[in-house]
Amino acid sequence: MNLAHRAEALLAHAALRLLRALGPVASSNFFGGLARGVGPLLPVSRIADANLRAAMPELDATARRRVIRGVWDNLGRTAGELPHIAGLRETASGPGWDLVGSDTMHWLAAKKGPAIFFSGHIGNWEVLPVAAAAHGVPVSMFYRPAENKQIDALILDLRRQAAHPDVRMFPKGAAGARQSLMHLSRGGRLAMLMDQKMNDGIEARFFGRPAMTAPALAALALRLRCPVIPGYVERTGPARFRVTCEPPLALPDTGDRSADVAALTQMVNDTLERWIRAKPESWLWLHRRWPKAST
Repeated sequence: MNLAHRAEALLAHAALRLLRALGPVASSNFFGGLARGVGPLLPVSRIADANLRAAMPELDATARRRVIRGVWDNLGRTAGELPHIAGLRETASGPGWDLVGSDTMHWLAAKKGPAIFFSGHIGNWEVLPVAAAAHGVPVSMFYRPAENKQIDALILDLRRQAAHPDVRMFPKGAAGARQSLMHLSRGGRLAMLMDQKMNDGIEARFFGRPAMTAPALAALALRLRCPVIPGYVERTGPARFRVTCEPPLALPDTGDRSADVAALTQMVNDTLERWIRAKPESWLWLHRRWPKAST
């Protein structure tokens, strides 16, 4: 390990100790305030502004600044809350979460066979697998390994502490894709974040604009004819969330596989767009979701 990575790991462990000492609400408030103050000044915020101008032209400059400030606030809070996710519980008030759509979750808990949840980087997306596991539906997921192996191990350990012992983490890439297919084929459940650009994906509409989108969810679901469950996390306060689990999407079955994959992928994008439009500051507008020509 080089010196820079070693220093990063030491800093990460020190920050983790500080956050654990603060507690979930104070950690959320501290990092939310820090990110809210610094983030809008960073060059990456210009990407968010361009995305908002293209996707939601009805917003004026003042409204876009408000959304971008909210994006940074949510991102900072999400980072500050990560060390405390394992200790959060379903509760009516205070740090924790409540569940909307318990009928769907309980149906899945009783049902045998594979299922795929999908969500996006909305609210604190780390809470969804925790809520699902608490209702008897452990969901495995993909992750992007950090370049720094010590920090990668730290993040994975935090996620494993928060989730069910049966939850597996699949690295993004060909090997992870094969492992996830085997997991589903054996009746496992999988969660996928579907709101990021994939250059070698398929074109689907997102906020009325072409957006390259990963087709893996649709291909897996149609191959296995398994339920596709929309779920997202809404922030309602510091370390306080509402987890919504919606009924399964209707799987297309026209006999044309390519058309069915495209149709299901579009359903996923339409669902994500509906959630984001309802509370745009809750989504991560900071990445280049659309081709540059579209923004």
